[in-house]
Amino acid sequence: MDVHLEKLWNALEKVDDQAVTVRAWGARLAGSLGSGGRLLVCGNGGSAAEAQHLSAELVGRFREDRRPYAALALHADTSSMTAIANDFGAEEVYARQVHAHGRPGDVLLCLSTSGTSPNVLAAARAARAAELLAWAMTGPGPNPLTELCDDAVAVPAEETATVQEVHLAMIHLLCEALEGAL
Repeated sequence: MDVHLEKLWNALEKVDDQAVTVRAWGARLAGSLGSGGRLLVCGNGGSAAEAQHLSAELVGRFREDRRPYAALALHADTSSMTAIANDFGAEEVYARQVHAHGRPGDVLLCLSTSGTSPNVLAAARAARAAELLAWAMTGPGPNPLTELCDDAVAVPAEETATVQEVHLAMIHLLCEALEGAL
């Protein structure tokens, strides 16, 4: 087997027991979105791309034709991102948006391969202050982000690419569980 694929295979085997957590998230998220709640998602770099991928699956569709659900990838509003970074610093780009868009009962999903990104950590703290449910998908744990969030899936892989690939699989699992619960 190719070395890259073997690393991915090994990481997937190690997180298989965490699928139950992600499926539970899907059921909980279905309840929140079904009653008018929102999903806010944040991450940097490849994690930002995955955040946007997830929001597209919920606003559009994953497998089933269904009504659209409110999901915001917080990096996607470039005018807000650049204004907040300019006026308040890069660490606040997600936290200020959590305070602006989040309501009690909404969900924040934080994606961070390191679990140490200052702006993602600030978003998790903002979620707690605003009474949002906060979940994390990270690389190896425990890490500061897993400690700040209500629940977390930590991928025990050393390479960022492998962590991101597992996160994408977990995002699709989350979408599948959400649509199954609706």
